[in-house]
Amino acid sequence: MNFLDFEKPIADLLDQIDKQKQIGEKSQVDVSVSVRQLELRLAEVRKDIYSKLNPWQRVQLSRHPDRPYTNAYIEYLTEKEFIELHGDRTVKDDKAIVGGFGTIEGRTVMIIGQQKGTTTKQRQYRNFGMANPEGYRKALRLMKLAEKFGKPVITFIDTPGAFPGLEAEERGQGEAIARNLFEMARLKVPVICIIIGEGASGGALGIGIGDRVYMLENTWYSVISPESCSSILWRSWDYKEKAAEVLKLTAEDMLRLKLIDGIIREPLGGAHSFPEEMFKIVKKEIISNLNELGKISADDLVKMRIEKFSSMGVVRN
Repeated sequence: MNFLDFEKPIADLLDQIDKQKQIGEKSQVDVSVSVRQLELRLAEVRKDIYSKLNPWQRVQLSRHPDRPYTNAYIEYLTEKEFIELHGDRTVKDDKAIVGGFGTIEGRTVMIIGQQKGTTTKQRQYRNFGMANPEGYRKALRLMKLAEKFGKPVITFIDTPGAFPGLEAEERGQGEAIARNLFEMARLKVPVICIIIGEGASGGALGIGIGDRVYMLENTWYSVISPESCSSILWRSWDYKEKAAEVLKLTAEDMLRLKLIDGIIREPLGGAHSFPEEMFKIVKKEIISNLNELGKISADDLVKMRIEKFSSMGVVRN
C-alpha cells in the first residue's frame, strides 16, 4: 500500500502491527494485547490526521494511487452485470471515458465515468483520464440512449481535465463539452453525478450536470488545478498549497457555495484505505437518490435542473 507524506505515522503503526503478528506466529506467543493497543493507537492517529486535513492534502488524497477509480465502482455496484458500450460514431472510442448499461439491485441504469488506469500501461491507454472530444460525444450518445429507454444516468467524475492537445482542439473540444452541458440540462431522466477523485475544469463539467451532484469527502472541484493556478499567478508550482486554499475547491467549500448538493463521507482513513466500505456508502446514496428522483416527472426534473444551475453565481440584494 502507498502512503502520502502526512500518512507516515499511520504507515509506521501498521508496520508495527504486522511485526507484532509475525513475532506471535513465529514464537507462538500471545501478542493479542499489544496488537490491540497498537490498533487503538492507530484509530486515534487516523482520526487526528484526517480531521485536520488542509485543502492541499485533500487534493493529494484525491490523486492517491490506491484510490478506487470508476471501473472499480462499476464492478461493485453492478455485480458484474454491466455492458460497456463503445465509440462516438464519428471518430473513435475514447478509452478515457467508459460507459454502458448496468443493473443495480434489479434497476437498469446508464453508468458513465472517467477512468485513469491503475498501472503505467493502463494510464497511458486511458490517457490519464483526460478525454478527447470523442469521449464527451460518446458520453452524450450514451446519455441520449438512456433517455430513449427511460433509464437514469449516473456519472463518476475523476479527471485532471479534458485533454489539452492540439488534435483535441482541432476536433472541437470546447464545442463537445459545451454541447454536453446544454444537452445534460435537458435530459428527461434522473441524472446523478458523483466526484470520486479530481474534478478539474470543463473536463469534469462535461459529464457533471445533474439533478444531484455529490462530492466524496476527500475530492476537489475547481476550474483549474492548484499547480496550474500557481504557475499562472506566481510563475512557479511552489505556491500550489496556497493556491489550493484560495481556490476554495474542497467539498466543504463547494457545499457552502451551493455548487453541489451534498458530501459523501469517506471511511476514516479515506476511500483508498477502505474501498469496499466506500463502495457500500456510494451505493446506498445512489439508491436513495434514484428512489427520490424517480417520483419526479420528467418535465419537473428538467425545470428544476435548469433552475439550479442558472442560479449559481447569482447575487440577489
